[in-house]
Parts: sequence; C-alpha cells; structure tokens
Amino acid sequence: MLVPRQVAPELIVDTVAHGRFDLALEEPQRLTLVCFYRGLHCPVCANYLKELERLTPAFAERGVSTIAISSDTEARAREMSHKVGASQLRVGYGLPLDVARRWGLYISESRGKTSVGIEEPRLFSEPGVFLLRPDRTIYYLSVQSMPFVRPPFGEMVQAVDYIIKNDYPARGEYVGAL
Repeated sequence: MLVPRQVAPELIVDTVAHGRFDLALEEPQRLTLVCFYRGLHCPVCANYLKELERLTPAFAERGVSTIAISSDTEARAREMSHKVGASQLRVGYGLPLDVARRWGLYISESRGKTSVGIEEPRLFSEPGVFLLRPDRTIYYLSVQSMPFVRPPFGEMVQAVDYIIKNDYPARGEYVGAL
C-alpha cells in the first residue's frame, strides 16, 4: 500500500506532444500532479481532463507540473488529447498495468462499449490522483475503484495555496502498530 512520505514507484511513459515523461527526471518547483485516467472510452475522464487542462496554468503559477496518464495506445491518447483540447497538459500513454498496480490503481475488465460508443480495452486502470514532491515522495494520493466522484482540481489549486502558505506536511504517513 502506498502512503504519503514514501517514495513513489518508477513512472516512465511517452506523451502525445511532450516527449518522454520520466518521474525521476521531473524537476517541479514544488509538486508534480499525476492524474491517472481510465482512457478514451471514459466520458467522465474527458470532462475531468478538460478541467485539469483549464487549471494547468494555475498549477504552473504555483510551481506544480501536471500530467495525465492512461494505459491507452498512442492513437487513443492522441484522440483524448484532442477531445480535451490539451495544449498545456501533458498526456501520457502506454502505462503498463503492472506499473498501474504498483501505484495502487484498481484494474478493471472490459464491459464492451461505453455510453459514448467507444470500446473499453480488455483491461485498464481506474483513476488516481497523486501530488508528489520533487524528491518523488508522495504528498497526497486519491485512488478510485469507479470512474465517479473524483477530487476537484479547483479545490486542489486552493489546497496547494494552503500547503504553500502554511508549509503543511504530508499526512496519513503512519503505518506503525495500532
């Protein structure tokens, strides 16, 4: 189980328009926001990524880099990138499912075509959002087993302001005896 203040697993993926993303080489001023999404087939993901694209400049002003990643193929990721109008948000693809599992993401099996008429991949990861410090330690994490009820990025921008102002530490790190 991943917990805050623990070093995040390795994460290397190609992106649609920004070259290769390697978490170990990422150098944000304050944090890296990694948003794992289900894939092109998910209409909830498309709306969620539109919000992240819209707020990427606000995150950047606060020293937070952003990336959205799925296990989709390059073609499907490119289509999603176009659908959400991603110009500033990096869109990564080809996330190996064993890596998704190391990140604590849930894996689902295809149920056929979704409400938008796009076939789900045979297997894919469910959503997760992580804030990581420059040293790759986990600051915040939220993992869902369903496509619904995700952390709002607008609130996350406000939270980052609070974190900066108060030098707020990562919480939820205790794994000792109870």
